[in-house]
Amino acid sequence: MSMNAAPDIDFSSEQGKANYEAARRQYPAQAIVDLRALRDNMRHLVDMVGGSDSPTAVMGVVKADAYGHGLLPAALAALAGGATWLGTAQSHEALLLRRLGIGADRCRILTWVYNGTAAPFDELIDNDIDVSVGSLPGIDAVAAAARELGKPARVHVKVDSGFGRNGFTPEGFEAALAKLVALGKEGTIEIVGQWSHLAVADSPDVPEFVASTQRQIDNFNEFTKRMEQAGIPPKIRHLANTAATLDRPEIHFDLTRPGIGLYGYEPDPAMGTPSKYGLKPAMRLVAQLGTVKGVEVGHGISYGRTYLTEEGTSTAIVPLGYADGIHRSASGFNIDGAKHVSKPGGPVRVMTKQGPKVFHVSGRVCMDQFILDLHGSAAELGVAEGDTVLLFGPGRGEEFGEPTADDWARAAGTISYEVFTCLRNRIPRLYEHAPEVLDASDLAKLDPASVL
Repeated sequence: MSMNAAPDIDFSSEQGKANYEAARRQYPAQAIVDLRALRDNMRHLVDMVGGSDSPTAVMGVVKADAYGHGLLPAALAALAGGATWLGTAQSHEALLLRRLGIGADRCRILTWVYNGTAAPFDELIDNDIDVSVGSLPGIDAVAAAARELGKPARVHVKVDSGFGRNGFTPEGFEAALAKLVALGKEGTIEIVGQWSHLAVADSPDVPEFVASTQRQIDNFNEFTKRMEQAGIPPKIRHLANTAATLDRPEIHFDLTRPGIGLYGYEPDPAMGTPSKYGLKPAMRLVAQLGTVKGVEVGHGISYGRTYLTEEGTSTAIVPLGYADGIHRSASGFNIDGAKHVSKPGGPVRVMTKQGPKVFHVSGRVCMDQFILDLHGSAAELGVAEGDTVLLFGPGRGEEFGEPTADDWARAAGTISYEVFTCLRNRIPRLYEHAPEVLDASDLAKLDPASVL
């Protein structure tokens, strides 16, 4: 019988067990997403802004395939948790949510990243999707689509409060206001919102960044005054991301936009761990071991001989690589020199006869696999081909034998967001607790083969 280092799956039915076995036959790794955790995270975020009776609404940000968790299942879980808005950066995901049955009678959807010369503004307007405008050509393109359709566009005015990305600068705002006022009077657009992005709200430990966030807040309020003076006061103001939702209640305004918090992570480890904020990571990434074999001392592991075994040992193949989204920068080296540095690779929890142990990526991550040095005999450890290992999931961290996405982010020199969003779709996404979280009509929207 193979060993399992991952938490047991709470199967909803015998069919759920069959779905899991089918996924294992399809691919030697699985991303298991707990919809109960997603729902409960959203409930908690809603409570943080005053609950369902609060004048502050909450948007579930489900851009980038819901941070790699799956667009539709995550959106439905967010709505089950009390979100009344959904947000997608790209318009095709906003339109897909509508096509999959999430109507305007159920929630508003906002989209904000596009090429204004080719974006499907007519489809967005026709599907009652709110559109961000942050450039003069963008305003013109949205207005042209609205006129052609004979239906006003719902727009949110994006202002650059200090992020330096999308949005109108203070200097260019007068020209924008002139267009917005005229189009509002014409009935071509409905000015719904004013919004912006915060740059460093996730760094409360850096006084300079705290001051920078305050300057952004002040700038945002100044933009509001200018809209009011022009006669187009925004109905909905929104500025707070996950960090500000958790830590800046004074800027919750009319709507908050938690992204990473929905998926159970803090925006930056400097803020603490997810448990500090009552959040639970929703995804765990597991894999089944490939070849397990013995190798001699001094044996090179993977490309470039950046890792040499320091004793006679056993190695194990984890059949995931950078083509799956495992960062090559999470490789592990043990050779010093001009070209290589000594660093641990990403952590993997492996079950042994002595209990769970964490081993690290040894050598370079390859396209389809990476290797673990087991630092001992596989036979004595009880490790064998087919064993299920855990790359990350909910837990206290690798020092407790419970690696998280934050641990992988540290190993790769990145952030948890990238760890999730880089996971390729060739890894099956499977959904735990779906029948508990979703009503029958929403459950029917999911791929039945994905329900555990």
